[in-house]
Amino acid sequence: MKKTLILGIGNLLMGDEGIGVHVAKHMEEEKSLPGVDKVDGGTGGFHLLEYFHDYGRVILVDATIDGQPPGTIRMLKPKYSSDYPPTLTAHDIGLKDLLDALYLMDRQPEIVLFTVSIEKLDKVSLDLSPEIRDAIGKTAKMVTDFVKAEM
Repeated sequence: MKKTLILGIGNLLMGDEGIGVHVAKHMEEEKSLPGVDKVDGGTGGFHLLEYFHDYGRVILVDATIDGQPPGTIRMLKPKYSSDYPPTLTAHDIGLKDLLDALYLMDRQPEIVLFTVSIEKLDKVSLDLSPEIRDAIGKTAKMVTDFVKAEM
């Protein structure tokens, strides 16, 4: 079995954009998937490189502005930065650059991306829209089901 990390990406100060962090925290509090690490990855970037070296599978959870109804959840298996949805909110450059760096270093673990559609980047706010609040548990269940199916 691959050592697995669930990495929630997002900025909690930007409302719905913080969905990935909310999902990771929810899974940690619920004690789902013992033996699987859950981490608040913040807004992403090269400081997360270490995690991609330490785990055989990294599951990213992040917001996307893709024109789908808010709360829409999708699972993707990106290999290159070009495989990411075209508009991964405010931190897409950092994550895309990180993926490209991993590819160039030939150290890329299996990467699975769960995206949650948001309507827009909110102004500074700690509040979540009702659709995104509802998506936290649904996304956590989808991630849990995926990991259990892969064990």
